[in-house]
Amino acid sequence: MAHHTPSESTSPDAPLASHLPRTAATTIVLASLLLVQPAAAQSSAVCSADNLPSMIEGFFQLTTALGIVGLAVVWQADSLMEMFTLSPDRKKGLKVHKRSAMKSAVVLVVLGPLYTVAGSMMNLPLATCVDLVPW
Repeated sequence: MAHHTPSESTSPDAPLASHLPRTAATTIVLASLLLVQPAAAQSSAVCSADNLPSMIEGFFQLTTALGIVGLAVVWQADSLMEMFTLSPDRKKGLKVHKRSAMKSAVVLVVLGPLYTVAGSMMNLPLATCVDLVPW
């Protein structure tokens, strides 16, 4: 009489489990093929709207300008506080804050042109009708 361990026994679910990854992959591929077309149609609707592309450009230019003004205000305020602070730990914290504000402003300024260039290279419909370069 042979003794079977659970790993050696064959279960009736084994064939189903072996086909599960293939079925999931097929489902994902079919869903992505079917769902890509409506997404492309919706994004081209943004380009065909009357004032929407110019409103998006204006909003991006406004937020970029406010971000740069915010950087200038934060930089000047931190510099002023740094002049009147005696604690070396506090001065180090202010320098870290200034550096963080500078990184945020650089990301804000670079993000629009990067999307415009990369989006046109990838043929994204929104990148062809909206110019996100703030200058």
